[in-house]
Amino acid sequence: MLQRIQSIYLLVVVLVSGVLPFWVALWTDTEGQAVYAQNDILYSAAFLAIAILAFVAIFLFKKRKNQFVLNRLNIIFNLFLLGFFVYRSLVLSGETNVSEKGIGMLLPIVSIVFLVLANRAIKKDEDLVKSVDRLR
Repeated sequence: MLQRIQSIYLLVVVLVSGVLPFWVALWTDTEGQAVYAQNDILYSAAFLAIAILAFVAIFLFKKRKNQFVLNRLNIIFNLFLLGFFVYRSLVLSGETNVSEKGIGMLLPIVSIVFLVLANRAIKKDEDLVKSVDRLR
């Protein structure tokens, strides 16, 4: 059932991780040039992997436990990506010309929030199915 709320949440994660990093600047370097995800292969691969995992999770609606586990794995990947961003901002921000952090560095946090909401909805569906099975 693709019309469930967790499918909407996962679609938002696909859009946030698959489209926005290539339109929104991740940060601005010391020369004033905006750095996007396509400028670094590591960041673009990480964002695309997160988007692909969320897209695959949308179509696992018949296997809610696998969908739940895949979303948890996706949350871990988002935390690693966020860790890369924090490391990059802490290492390079001690320059004499401080580079600006862009809104794109917050995209993993947005993805994590929607993945947690999706997992909460999946858990609610799983509990509903278990309660109906008890009544039989």
